[in-house]
Amino acid sequence: MNKIVRKLRPSDYWRIGEHESWFQDMAAKGFHLKKMGLRFVHFVKGEPEKMRYRIDISLNKRITPEQIEMYADSGWDYVTGHQYFQVYASPVERGAPELHTDPAEQSFTLKALGKKLVFNAVMVVVALLFTIGMLAAIWFLDGTPTFVLVDGLVIQQTLLFILFVYPSYISLQAAISIHALRKDLIEGKSINHHAPWKKHFRLNSVITFLFTIVAGLSAIVPIGQLIKSNTATLPEENLDLPIVRLADVEQNPALVRGEAYYMGDDVDWSNRYTYNWSPLAPIKYESDEHGVVPGKMWGDGSGEYSPSIRTMVYQLRVPTLADNLIADLIKRYNYEYSDDDFVETKHADLNLLIVHEEDDFKEVFASKGKAVIYVRYYGYADINPVIENIVDKIKFIAE
Repeated sequence: MNKIVRKLRPSDYWRIGEHESWFQDMAAKGFHLKKMGLRFVHFVKGEPEKMRYRIDISLNKRITPEQIEMYADSGWDYVTGHQYFQVYASPVERGAPELHTDPAEQSFTLKALGKKLVFNAVMVVVALLFTIGMLAAIWFLDGTPTFVLVDGLVIQQTLLFILFVYPSYISLQAAISIHALRKDLIEGKSINHHAPWKKHFRLNSVITFLFTIVAGLSAIVPIGQLIKSNTATLPEENLDLPIVRLADVEQNPALVRGEAYYMGDDVDWSNRYTYNWSPLAPIKYESDEHGVVPGKMWGDGSGEYSPSIRTMVYQLRVPTLADNLIADLIKRYNYEYSDDDFVETKHADLNLLIVHEEDDFKEVFASKGKAVIYVRYYGYADINPVIENIVDKIKFIAE
């Protein structure tokens, strides 16, 4: 049984002369064309033979027996086809006449294909512009690109966009190249059946390799995030996690856990912690905690005193992103306050410390090395315990 060998095609099929030349060179090495695919071409291993190959254009993907017989009568055997490109072969010693002896006449065979490729290119450009708009909105609509990048959800969309850009470029290039080829044929310039193909083969190999890497990453990133993501009810006792606990800030032995506002998947979402991962933040924690001090009331008489705290923790792969991430966190979670309300404060154990206080509402943004911590606290405790707890927790993920 003859062995089937698969080889990456040297360029795109609309480079007709290069493919004809490649098929001929392969046959001279004993690899005879069997089948064409999207990225790879199948050859049958056999004896070396001097062959001529010609590619003809047909919008009909199936060649009729009558067409095959007509070409065979002229000395050309039908081999295979892919999309609009049909391949015929003839041994050199057969001396078969060219399929097309008049370049101007051959140009008419490309007319319908040219129109189809132009239509495809227009559709691709429209889709590409729409995709660019959607991606730009994800990145920049709320003005927090570093947060979006570190969060990781946009990485897959960006990788998928890159995967879409290359086929879009190929679609445009195909329309332009077929138009240029048709123009040459009209001017009487025949297709070069011995066109050099090795340069485009090397380029195509590199692009295919990079394309494969990007495609793999576009699959690995969301799978990694899905596998590593975990949410659980926050135990009342302390955990070995870099999150600020409500009891450590309140420092009130009468504090008890508040009633669960929402239970889902066996998780108390009022008192929960979530672990996530992204390529630029291998450690990410987010926690919420609510408590009640029985018998104590809010100063405005709105009800029983019920402080709460939220912590967001990032360990960054690139420490230089820390300042921009803090700026984006302030912008993202700042619903009604001006920039002047966020005050930068010096602290010996932190690279950056920004605080915001409004009566019983306090926010702290801090960074050290690779670590960024954001704490939002509602309650009557002073802001200093919040900062002290951040300093205590951040040192474990700063390096």
